[in-house]
Amino acid sequence: MPNIVSPDVYVIEKDISEYAPTINSSVMAIVGFAGKGPTNKATLVTSPQQLVEKFGKPSENIYGQGLEGALEVLEATDSMYFVRCAATSAADASTAVAMGTCPAVGVSAGGYGVGTALYLKINVWDNAGNKQFVSTKTISLPAATHATDQSQAIIGKVGGGSDGAHIAAYDYSGVAAGQTLLIGAYAGSGAYMDITAYTAATMAADEGVSALYLIEPTTGAVSAGGEGWLTSGIRAWGTSIENRTDGQPYSAQGYHYHVKTIHPGAGYNAGTAPDGTTSGNAIVVSGLGGEHTQLHLFEDGVQKETFKVALTSSVGTHIETVVNTGETDLKSEIIKGNMASGIESDDFALVPLTNHFDSVTGLSVGAGSLLDGSYRITNHGWNSFTTAYDGQTLSTNDHIGNKVIKAIAPKLIEGTYNLAGGDNGIPDNDISKASTVVGDAAVEPKTGMQSLDDDALNISVAATPGIHLESVQNNLITLAENTQNFIAVMSPPYGNGTGTAQDAIDWSNGFSTTRNAAISTSYAAIYWPWVKVFSVYDGKDRWLDPAIYGMRQMAYTDNVGETWDAPAGFVRGRLTKPSDVESKLTKGERDSLYSGGNVINPIVNFPQQGITVFGQRTARRTAGATDRINIRRLMIFLKKTILASARRFIFEPNDQFTWASIQNVLSPLLDDIARRRGISEFRVVCDETVNTTVRVDRNELWVKVLLKPTKTAEMIVFEINLTSQSAKLGNI
Repeated sequence: MPNIVSPDVYVIEKDISEYAPTINSSVMAIVGFAGKGPTNKATLVTSPQQLVEKFGKPSENIYGQGLEGALEVLEATDSMYFVRCAATSAADASTAVAMGTCPAVGVSAGGYGVGTALYLKINVWDNAGNKQFVSTKTISLPAATHATDQSQAIIGKVGGGSDGAHIAAYDYSGVAAGQTLLIGAYAGSGAYMDITAYTAATMAADEGVSALYLIEPTTGAVSAGGEGWLTSGIRAWGTSIENRTDGQPYSAQGYHYHVKTIHPGAGYNAGTAPDGTTSGNAIVVSGLGGEHTQLHLFEDGVQKETFKVALTSSVGTHIETVVNTGETDLKSEIIKGNMASGIESDDFALVPLTNHFDSVTGLSVGAGSLLDGSYRITNHGWNSFTTAYDGQTLSTNDHIGNKVIKAIAPKLIEGTYNLAGGDNGIPDNDISKASTVVGDAAVEPKTGMQSLDDDALNISVAATPGIHLESVQNNLITLAENTQNFIAVMSPPYGNGTGTAQDAIDWSNGFSTTRNAAISTSYAAIYWPWVKVFSVYDGKDRWLDPAIYGMRQMAYTDNVGETWDAPAGFVRGRLTKPSDVESKLTKGERDSLYSGGNVINPIVNFPQQGITVFGQRTARRTAGATDRINIRRLMIFLKKTILASARRFIFEPNDQFTWASIQNVLSPLLDDIARRRGISEFRVVCDETVNTTVRVDRNELWVKVLLKPTKTAEMIVFEINLTSQSAKLGNI
């Protein structure tokens, strides 16, 4: 409180409105493998559609049933974290989008198109040999008012309108005043164009002029004896851009735009799904007039993203600023890209451009420095660029290990480029699989299931569906016990032994070829048998891990009831999607699974009621309140809520006023739970009886909370008595 030292009216505000916050008790977590998406991190998904978009569709080719389980559970909750495990063998899918140059024809410096009007008949073919004009296109190249202003003489004068989609005219620094270039809009060795020049609008056949000359696309040299030797008609070809070392071709792949997926996985590989539809990703390049190209990203045959890109540094849409080169500053949700040379494993490790060319003057600027972390090709003129490679800084004329490219009008070659080479990172042996799923808590960020060890996630239930390796299940139980944040859900493997109830019991007690230690903890729950469900992705029935449905019914219970209600029985335990069970249990088998020290929750196919979860035991072997799932989940909920409520009292005075404040926060919380049938009676003690002088001297503040949790009616007994006719029923 501030010191009041002079007369005045003071207003002091104190907030004593503390109350227990709301905690979401229905946050589920599944750890498993997938064909797409972020790896080794807990990723929030809120719907089945979002799960498929991020991590791909489930498949029998993917080890475990993580995706299948997540899809089922997301039907009952909108809060799930999916941890995609991946070993170091995981690989990005990739493709090399070829670069090429466009066919180019020069207009001589004799004043044609600048000082004297020039009339052209033009046709253009793309790199697949498709003619772009049904009939030859006639355009004019009028004389400019300012002969030395090449941009005024050319840009916007050629083609115009839709013609610009097939041919464009450019000014570049490699020509003298009065010269221009006419460049076809399609790149690559299959692209070409025909041009015939005339000096009169009538375009009579005898009016040919020496106005045109051929430009070699990759060197800029004038061919066939030089300008003026080629008269009225000329055909120009484009070319692919090849890597060159000492002037010789380096690789047929040449310079290219190397596209990789942001995350690894075979789910990005282009192919055909089991139902015959297109799967995976592809890049479709389509050309535009001028400096721009359309780059379309297709996913499962549907266009997902489109980027307008250029290879020049001057137009603001340079490809490496439009499409991200890594995982930061994402502009694409799926891909990253970088200019590269050859097919090399370290394409993305290439050191960027060391010599950058000004887009107007063509002069080298910033030589020897790295610019923007990306390659740059100058405007559509003829200039070289070099890269620093293998840690060497190279000059333009240095031919030791560098790749030099000279190109007129370079651009991406049109076509469809399928992504391939992605790998899910699923190890091929059980030891490595277990290690990958368990993860590492010593690294940052944590990997595998260890990434669930984060209070901010608020996980309440976790599972590794379809993964029944003992070390995986044991580590999940250990994590649940250490954090006390969630309950681990698990099951025996499908067809365990002969698939009988006795086999399931032996497995849970550690007498099985697949399990050597008994499961005994209140932080785990076991379900059996497996259930048959029709998979829309595979188009057939599949046996799914019963742990999926144990988890699903917990989420469903939170939706229709309370966290402390039992996720079992005909009210909250009925399963509508499964069509069959691995084993049809008798009453005696159910008794054996659920009693006598055994802790398996049976899934039963009742003739009238259908398939139902018919048990809610934890794996605690000794009798006690937490041998039931509803009580364990109540205690997890209370622990999280009390921690969130009480942290504000740390460093407050350890006296009766703080004690009373704590009671005032906790008592309404417990009273609310009691009114909602979670507990039948409670008491909060926070006074000198628990805060002894010794504890206060140790800076400790103790609170004792006593609860009587509401038990569930699992055995309903009707005692029916027969009496004689003379009995007085009112007295019995």
